[in-house]
Amino acid sequence: MAERIDVSIEHRGAPDQPAGKRHPNTCPACGSHYREDELRASAWVCRHCGHHFAMRARDRISWLADPGSFTEAALDVRSADPLNFFDLRAYTDRIAEAEMATGLGDAIVIGSAQVDARACELAVMDFSFIGGSMGSAVGEKFARACDAAAEKGVPLISIPSSGGARMQEGILSLMQMPKTVVAIEELHAAGSALITVITNPTTGGVVASLAMLGDITVAEPGSLMSFAGPRVVSNITKEKLPEDFGRAESNFRLGHLDAVLPRAELRPYLAKVLRLFHGQ
Repeated sequence: MAERIDVSIEHRGAPDQPAGKRHPNTCPACGSHYREDELRASAWVCRHCGHHFAMRARDRISWLADPGSFTEAALDVRSADPLNFFDLRAYTDRIAEAEMATGLGDAIVIGSAQVDARACELAVMDFSFIGGSMGSAVGEKFARACDAAAEKGVPLISIPSSGGARMQEGILSLMQMPKTVVAIEELHAAGSALITVITNPTTGGVVASLAMLGDITVAEPGSLMSFAGPRVVSNITKEKLPEDFGRAESNFRLGHLDAVLPRAELRPYLAKVLRLFHGQ
């Protein structure tokens, strides 16, 4: 038997990874590792197994919108701290840390754009900002995106990614659910459409409000989209759940989605839908 050759690469000076913690550019499905530029070139999809990595809001906008067409709005909207909330740390410290880490003012980015030369408004959530949680700033910015789409007579493309309502803002956070629902109703009353692309994960108060009210609703493969996660539901019901409980594929079979689309097919699909809603 031929001697086995060790071809492993030693990374001198590299910091040790904590036990059980993967590098963020390592595919959790197949273990393939990528450089940042490789992931960006593949739209954050594993070239080996097709796993869809999470996309940051600005990266997704750059990938989706025509080059140079996006104009961000409501940059000044920030979350307040009405309860002076403190758990292990002050809520204001968590907000400041999230802003520094992400470069965002809150967990959603909105603005006007074009996709395949068709005008639209965008509202893209970012899970890396406190789990994409919806506080008063997120609700306000989404409502402003609806207002802008209604005023201009163009569709709104919403791309949620959220763990739900932001507990640090108490009832003000929960009130964003009816606030976003009313904003969508006013958008529809003005004759404009809501196109929703659900990404992993979209749960809690967001999936119970703005995420499921689209005229067209699609999802990326494997996206968790349920009010409560499978572990919580299983613990409450004391039942073994299907492997795909709450996932996009299960919701598609149940009629909750119009399609489950790989990321590579999303942009042409959205361009076609925009042409339809623009009357072309």
